Amino acid sequence: MDVVIATSFVILVMSWLTPIIALLIKLSSKGPVFFVQKRTGYIGVEFNCFKFRTMYVNDEADIKQVSINDKRITTIGKFLRITHLDETPQFFNVIIGDMSVIGPRPHMLFHTRHYSECIPYYNLRHEVKPGMTGMAQIKDYIGEISVERELRKRIQWDIYYMKNRSIRLDINILLSTAGCVFEKAYRLITGKGKN
Repeated sequence: MDVVIATSFVILVMSWLTPIIALLIKLSSKGPVFFVQKRTGYIGVEFNCFKFRTMYVNDEADIKQVSINDKRITTIGKFLRITHLDETPQFFNVIIGDMSVIGPRPHMLFHTRHYSECIPYYNLRHEVKPGMTGMAQIKDYIGEISVERELRKRIQWDIYYMKNRSIRLDINILLSTAGCVFEKAYRLITGKGKN
């Protein structure tokens, strides 16, 4: 399922979408089109996670998590983040085999080291491949972590997925994620509701 979904998306969508996004990124700020960051993968192995660059080039990208009104985010970067288009290059990570479409979101190395010291069972989430989306994301535990309780809930949902994963659950998560993305894009385009 991973290979079919990722390959289909790359061929049918990214083949024409990538040049458009690349042009917009280049017009909005100086720097590379792609942002490559070391993340923690399956059984704790580090891998290069691909994203479209959404921030101005800065020295804190690997240690400071992005906040809602982060001044490092470019204008086009805000749009890419709200619609989650910035994460579409991770389909290449899926094709390579570093990630799955569904699974716990991979954290940057700095956060992995920190969270593993203060959150019980945190490292259990590394017993499956990290995913582009997962249970925590469809339960709205996504983005910036402001309090430890939110992180604990996110980890609990990751572990719930690991214990109950199946093709049926993966499809439900995939459809829920797609619905959420389309809803956010609609709100952004029409100006209706909160982003």
